[in-house]
Amino acid sequence: MKRFVTRYRRELSVALAYALFLLLLAVAAPRFFGSEPLRAFVVRSAPVLVAAVGMTLIIVCRQIDISVGSQFSICGVVAGLLAKTGAPMPVVGLGTLLAGAGMGAVNGVLVAGLGMPSIVVTLATMVILRESLRYVREGEFVRNLPHGFQWFGTGQAEGQWLVVGIALLLLTLFAWSLRNVAAGRAVYATGSDAEAARLAGIRPQRVVFSVFVVMGALAGLAALLNAVRFGDVDPNSGVGLELQVIAAVVVGGAAVSGGRGTLIGTLIGVCLLGSIGPALVFLNAEAQWEKAIQGLIILLAVASDALYKKGNS
Repeated sequence: MKRFVTRYRRELSVALAYALFLLLLAVAAPRFFGSEPLRAFVVRSAPVLVAAVGMTLIIVCRQIDISVGSQFSICGVVAGLLAKTGAPMPVVGLGTLLAGAGMGAVNGVLVAGLGMPSIVVTLATMVILRESLRYVREGEFVRNLPHGFQWFGTGQAEGQWLVVGIALLLLTLFAWSLRNVAAGRAVYATGSDAEAARLAGIRPQRVVFSVFVVMGALAGLAALLNAVRFGDVDPNSGVGLELQVIAAVVVGGAAVSGGRGTLIGTLIGVCLLGSIGPALVFLNAEAQWEKAIQGLIILLAVASDALYKKGNS
């Protein structure tokens, strides 16, 4: 038991903090737990969770990808444009994932192939992708989407549960793979010590390239799950997403130095940070406090890691 608590110290502490937060809301704003607000919160968080799964792989591998928001925006537009051509939803989904994977592959080649710092590469691609989309679309929504696009052609109730189900299924598959599949363990090994991983027969460059491709594909899937919620596709839908997913992963216990992190922690981080905005509404507080509170939580999470390492050094 002690070993379990030590190993999952961050995840347990964040889960406890979230439980206390929910308890406070139950007393101060019980309407937060109504069926409609909870359903809206879960559906809204599903695309963020999918993108955060990919970001967990990136950070565990000791990398960073701040272009995910731009990838998300472009993939949403790609999904809308493909749907307008009359393509069936499986083709729309495949095309959207391939678009995201292609953008992720560009990042992967520059980082893994050329050895460039991931923060520099993804900062550059973030700006290039965002400004290119702005030039092409000029802020115009993708409108007049076919009926079969919104909620995957099902009713709203069924579509909402389908979106959430896809996100949870993906989380489960990746969580299992990271623990039980060699490719998943290679991500942890590369993030912990790339040279030691190489000596053990792992190819760190291939691992780094692969996680960027997966990140792009998951950004595409997240964009699709978000786009089907609306009648039009907003080309600016991904603005700020990079902060949301990176914050959720770090708050959930992933070490920015690589080699440590769990998808259960990421799930808790997504739920905790995603609850702040709706909670402020029900508490009749100013909405602009959301970013400040999120920033404080991130700072506390990173500080606790630093203090823990210092205490064990």
